[in-house]
Amino acid sequence: MIEVSREKFEELVAEALDTIPSELTKVMDNVVMVVVDDPPEPDLLGLYTGIPLTERGDWYAGVLPDRIEIYRNPICSICDTEDDVVREVQITVIHEIAHHFGIDDDRLHQLGW
Repeated sequence: MIEVSREKFEELVAEALDTIPSELTKVMDNVVMVVVDDPPEPDLLGLYTGIPLTERGDWYAGVLPDRIEIYRNPICSICDTEDDVVREVQITVIHEIAHHFGIDDDRLHQLGW
């Protein structure tokens, strides 16, 4: 396990977001990403809550933002080095953004995520 301050971890999440191609970030809509220390259930590294872009229709208006939570303590607990944390944050951010685009866990695993 490695200790990473919340401030540093938030920087790593921001850096991971910066690696997402602008073609994708331009179409992300009504979503917020936050760092949370501990998940609501064990073994979660991240969680997407909301209505994926692929499921939104004409009815979609006045809806609270989707929420992507990245969990600091579980990620740090499975990592031995800061490089491990950087890699795990990147994977988790990409994974949760994929859910925003309507890609489910089965498809992500088929794609190697």
